[in-house]
Amino acid sequence: GCYELITFSLTSSSGSITDGKRGSCMGPACFLGKNRFAVLDRQTRQIVVKNLNNETTKRVQPPALTVDAIFDGGASGRLILRADDRAILFEVQSRRVLGEVTAPKMKTVVWSPDGSKVAIVCKYGVVIANKQLEQLSSVTDTVRIKSGAWDMSPSGGTANEIFVYTTLNHVKYCLATGDTGTIRTLDHPIYAQMVMKDQLFCLDREARARIVSIDTTEAKFKLALTKKKYGQVMHMVKHSRLCGRAIVAYLQSEGFPEVALHFVREPKTRFRLALACGNIDAAIECALALEQQASGESKEAGRRDTWGQLASEALRQGNHQVVEMSYQRTSDFDRLSFLYLITGNIPNLRKMLAIANKRGDIMGRYHNALFLGNAEERVKVLEESGNTPLAYISAKIHGLEDDAERIKVYIETNGGSVEGLMDKVSAANKKSSCLLQPPTPILKDTKWPTRDVAKSTLEDFEAAADEYVDEEVKAQNDATIKDVTSWDNDDFEESNKTSAVVAAMDDLDLDDDDMGDWGDDLDLGDDMADEKEEVVDEMNGLTDMGDDSGGFAMPEAGRPPAACWATNSSHAAVHIAAGNASSAMQLLNRQISVSDFTKIKDAMIGNYLGSFTSMPGIPGSGSMSIALMANDASNHPGNQTLPRTSLKMKKLVSGIRSGYRFFQGGKFNDAKDAFTSVLTDIPLVVTDSRNEANEVKEMLEICREYITAIRIKGAISENAGNAVRCTELSAYFTHCNLQPAHLLLALRSAMGTAFKHKNFILAASFARRLLELPDMSSERNADLRVKATKVLQKSEQMARNEHELNYNDSLTFEIDCKQFLPIYAGEPSVKCSYCGSSYSDDSMKNKVCLTCTFCTVGIQTLGLITGS
Repeated sequence: GCYELITFSLTSSSGSITDGKRGSCMGPACFLGKNRFAVLDRQTRQIVVKNLNNETTKRVQPPALTVDAIFDGGASGRLILRADDRAILFEVQSRRVLGEVTAPKMKTVVWSPDGSKVAIVCKYGVVIANKQLEQLSSVTDTVRIKSGAWDMSPSGGTANEIFVYTTLNHVKYCLATGDTGTIRTLDHPIYAQMVMKDQLFCLDREARARIVSIDTTEAKFKLALTKKKYGQVMHMVKHSRLCGRAIVAYLQSEGFPEVALHFVREPKTRFRLALACGNIDAAIECALALEQQASGESKEAGRRDTWGQLASEALRQGNHQVVEMSYQRTSDFDRLSFLYLITGNIPNLRKMLAIANKRGDIMGRYHNALFLGNAEERVKVLEESGNTPLAYISAKIHGLEDDAERIKVYIETNGGSVEGLMDKVSAANKKSSCLLQPPTPILKDTKWPTRDVAKSTLEDFEAAADEYVDEEVKAQNDATIKDVTSWDNDDFEESNKTSAVVAAMDDLDLDDDDMGDWGDDLDLGDDMADEKEEVVDEMNGLTDMGDDSGGFAMPEAGRPPAACWATNSSHAAVHIAAGNASSAMQLLNRQISVSDFTKIKDAMIGNYLGSFTSMPGIPGSGSMSIALMANDASNHPGNQTLPRTSLKMKKLVSGIRSGYRFFQGGKFNDAKDAFTSVLTDIPLVVTDSRNEANEVKEMLEICREYITAIRIKGAISENAGNAVRCTELSAYFTHCNLQPAHLLLALRSAMGTAFKHKNFILAASFARRLLELPDMSSERNADLRVKATKVLQKSEQMARNEHELNYNDSLTFEIDCKQFLPIYAGEPSVKCSYCGSSYSDDSMKNKVCLTCTFCTVGIQTLGLITGS
């Protein structure tokens, strides 16, 4: 292919075309801005950007190697690329792919006048997408599509909404919602250029301009219905030829049976529509009309079917009065008895027993007697039906001795015997048996509670039609008023900008993507693009009853609190409370690198169970599980709800205190269990403030230090025969961050160990540190103060260490939690992602930490998340 760049004047109609420049390309050429355009190089398949002098300013490699055509991208600097069966929205400057959609055998693209939508015309279909190339709908056809154009009518609300396309013999339309239809047939193929007020401006095959009249009433009707402009819908129903079976079927399939209900008069169709939209009153009216029209043998079958459907819909809505009436008209006595049972209508249930008795309905009598708890009637029914053994057993069980004796005489008179009958009733059933009585209903209202709503235009179409004013008529009236009231202002129609300013702005070309040496390599990505701050409309959600487009909409079904928790927080405890164990485990793995979930399994289960409470339901039903919410003190939080978790700061503090107490008493195993329990609970604690978050992190450090100290204490016991190692471990023990009272015990033990093994320099260091503690000034530590003073004096006299130790108290170091060796500043080490325990051995990387026992060492993560 090739392109030709021409320049002509927009002001002078007689001006000649000048400065024609040509070039070769692949596919069409597209403008990227006011003074540059892009073509696809035929040889290299690169996107070539040129200026108005036809000079190449930039070459860009397309994102796909199979790109064979470029089209307008709908905005400055954007292109739509055709690659195989895909359409790619590409930004030339940043070289980013902004969107992609499937478009097989793509021919061209047509942008709506406002640039909000694009129609991708393919060989056998049309794809409608938004400006980010996200698909809204697609239409397929059996014949080739020739062309297409968007509706540009200034009035009527159809601009940028209706896309009209042509095939070999038809003019058709499609909407962004996916609705489509045929407008008219054609004698000869045409190529659409513009649609304006039911006129299609097009070219024929001889390239002659033609204007074809079209009727887009059906498209406008569907569009108004989608946008809930019910006044316009009713206006079109009254003044257009739309009331047919096809439109009624469309309304019902699209979920608008209440719209069709207002102009359908045939009782059977109207009855079906009334049931579909839940209009019980209209359904009763139609059912009565159908009952009057029916005749002959089909009357009974049709009546039962009609009233049966009405009863099902009324029962779904909880309208017990209509259900009762329907069952009475169909003589459905079994369902009617059960209805009286569940609604607690005992008097009517007794009447049903009498009716069953008059009708001679044995099973009906027995069922009603069973519902009423009437043992005498049940014995009587069993006796009359010939089931005398069952009647005798029932009489004996219910304590009806007179009836049992009478039945016994009858059985024996007829040659039978009652011996062994009661043996068929097990002893367990005799002990646990009780009289079957109907439950007492808590609420005896005839209907379920319903919400009172104001009558909207959706229910009152006559008012909607009166309020609706045709936009074209309104526009003409406004134009007439403007012509009468406006002054002639021909002298002031020129823009305030001078021609020099306009020319300077055009030469400046602020939209040019070619930035020369000022190129910006910063690529923020789609998710970091500038977004306008969303203005919150406080009146949003309130229905405007005066507007024809503000029809009443049923309240949306609410979401259970647990379904909202996981979306409102990134804390693992919230996800566990919501029952999303998998997402909670993923969060714990990403945030603190948890790998062994068996250690925190009990805490997770307790957290889940603690977020719900169980309340007993009505008699005969199960208990109800109710979610406990943390932020519902003043009012219901709606979808922003958060759970009330069972693990609190109070439990952590209690665990820390228990660990202190065990450590003070020398019960190191119990102390380790207490601190480990706190470590497993901390990831599932949700804090309410920054101070609480800092306290939780401080508790995490305390647990780590004390568990490390206890493990070192155990290693001292294991190396009791090794003087060098025992002394080193005692020294490391004093460098754990312990409470002053516990540090005193550690220094006393280390001082004794060092003095015992004749390491006097080290013993003197421990003695000095011991004497510097504030607690040494108290009377209860007087003996220890005297002993430390003597050790210091003796050690200063000897002034030698018997052994060479791996310990230097003048340097800052951390303790290797595996080998219990010092890691001095500057030496390589790896840390636990959760508790922060250090390890000098690279072999511990990607292994479970020895301190917390459930997190992986050496993985860099975000860290502990404490707030919701």
